[in-house]
Amino acid sequence: MRLCLLGDSIAAGVGSTRREDTLGPLLADRLRKAGHQVDLKVHAVSGARSADLRAQVRSAVASGVDIAVVVIGANDLTRFVPAHIGAQQLHDAVADLRRAGAEVVVATAPDLSIVTHVPPALREVVSAVSREYAQVQQQAVIKAGGVVAHVERAVTPRFAADPSLFAADRFHPSAAGYREIAAALGPAVEAAAVR
Repeated sequence: MRLCLLGDSIAAGVGSTRREDTLGPLLADRLRKAGHQVDLKVHAVSGARSADLRAQVRSAVASGVDIAVVVIGANDLTRFVPAHIGAQQLHDAVADLRRAGAEVVVATAPDLSIVTHVPPALREVVSAVSREYAQVQQQAVIKAGGVVAHVERAVTPRFAADPSLFAADRFHPSAAGYREIAAALGPAVEAAAVR
């Protein structure tokens, strides 16, 4: 089974000091424990926005992909990419992966209000914008034939309550944070493996 990770720094594993504690290896290990042979490739790039998915999709399709896990949206939010534009780019990426025969699982934009760099006075607004962006992404993913794993619902309260889930930069996940994200993504990825 060819598992490909696409998207931004979360999919690339920025923040963890050990590769095995990043999202790709954690998800591959989960699939192996479920009895699958897994070949993992990480096409994700730190700083990527939805506009950058096209090149990642080409690379994944060229190398072969059975399950694509896409984590995208944080950089679109921080760069003020309009939701309808980012969502259309995500839709096109998912549609291209589906046409190539891949099952696609997407983690949409996180709630950036929990990042310590966000001033308390702006957190409610940032949370609302993050949720709205993720909702527009979700509609685009479903329309393109992908599956949305509602990672943000599962991990946002945990990250907000536990600073140890963040890396030293207070933005990316730590190894413990990646384990939380992988646990939230895991069921959707396992379901994709048996479709």
